[in-house]
Amino acid sequence: MAALTLEAARRKQRGTTLGFLAKLALLAWVLRCLIVEPFFIPSGSMLPNMAIGDYLFVAKWPYGYSKYSFIGHFPPFAGRLLEHTPERGDVVVFKPPGNEGVSFVKRVIGLPGDRVEVRGGVLILNGVAVPKVPIGDYAMHVSGNSPCRTVGGLAPRIVAAPGGGQSCLYRAYRETLPGGRSYVVLDQYDAPLADHFWPVTVPADTMFMMGDNRDDSEDSRFGIAEGGVGFVPIDHLVGRASVAFWSTDGSASYVRPWTWFTALRASRLGTRY
Repeated sequence: MAALTLEAARRKQRGTTLGFLAKLALLAWVLRCLIVEPFFIPSGSMLPNMAIGDYLFVAKWPYGYSKYSFIGHFPPFAGRLLEHTPERGDVVVFKPPGNEGVSFVKRVIGLPGDRVEVRGGVLILNGVAVPKVPIGDYAMHVSGNSPCRTVGGLAPRIVAAPGGGQSCLYRAYRETLPGGRSYVVLDQYDAPLADHFWPVTVPADTMFMMGDNRDDSEDSRFGIAEGGVGFVPIDHLVGRASVAFWSTDGSASYVRPWTWFTALRASRLGTRY
């Protein structure tokens, strides 16, 4: 009798543990798919507003939900539930057409029906030039994951950083969209393709994306065959970039936990997009 009682207790304990793990998995799924998803910045295409090594939360609810909101794109339904259209200037994470296995982050520049053009590096929306005001150089601290990358054959401009180390200088401008949304962009040189883009009209149910590092971003100015993303269907949205919760300079090692903190760029924590 005692043995039977002990076995029953063990079965009950196993059932309780499995039930707890199932509830925990369900909670994690709800959090990851419906509320927030972590995202890592792997490139400098959104400099200076996003740095390589930033970890941020992506809010899942602002634009509704499509199959791309869910792990493994399951359930595979068409369209969006609780759909809301992004605003110009929103920084969003999306699945690029033709390569849905990865996620990109860019800024929404054009919405359906907008006419988008770039002339001499100046963005033109619906026939009106978007103000682009020089604000001097942006100094990016050079680190293990953030080299002084330049494009167009430009020589890097490297100077001593005030707190030690080196900084890489880029020409920076403040751009202000219709409606008042304002942000900083980088423009390294007069790029033949990136700074001179013929007018296009954004098709229905799609968006025109651009990176803030204007000469070093594979975005809607380039078709899929050219390495860009073309027009991005709204259904491919994953969510809106929210806030940075961690940022590393690339010097950390997984097997040396103390370096996780020495590599921390604390000044970037809490950065909102």
